[in-house]
Amino acid sequence: MESIYCCVSLFRMAGYDENKISEILRNSRTVAVVGISDKAERDSFRVANYLRNNGFQIIPVNPVISEWEGLKTYPNLVSIPRDKKIDIVDIFRKSEAVPKIVEESLEIHPKVIWMQEGVINEEGARLAKENGILVVMDRCMMKEHSKLKWMPAPKFKYQS
Repeated sequence: MESIYCCVSLFRMAGYDENKISEILRNSRTVAVVGISDKAERDSFRVANYLRNNGFQIIPVNPVISEWEGLKTYPNLVSIPRDKKIDIVDIFRKSEAVPKIVEESLEIHPKVIWMQEGVINEEGARLAKENGILVVMDRCMMKEHSKLKWMPAPKFKYQS
């Protein structure tokens, strides 16, 4: 039964940008974490903390809390000052909330919409793709980044 679910999950992700995860993570620095929690036991807290400890700038987004780990928290994506360039919008919300979040994100022009494990919304993914935004769905940023830490850096040939 578990292998069937795995195949269904992979099928749903087909056509999005999972094949670019390595490139996305290596070339991104600023992550707006939508649905971040101030409770240390929550996945959103742990993932954001891991990302911050690994060189990412975190912009917390949650209308219920005013700050996260000393950082000002914004109630929504459009409240983030325009001088903060967002590379990734990382979504820790219920799947049905994704289309509204993607609509908001169109105003801030991120490079990537990243839906965490268990967050799957084809409508939101389609809207992002139609507007030139890369989409990663049903994947954990922390797990994907930790895989990269063990990959050797690319080797470049320098031409003289």
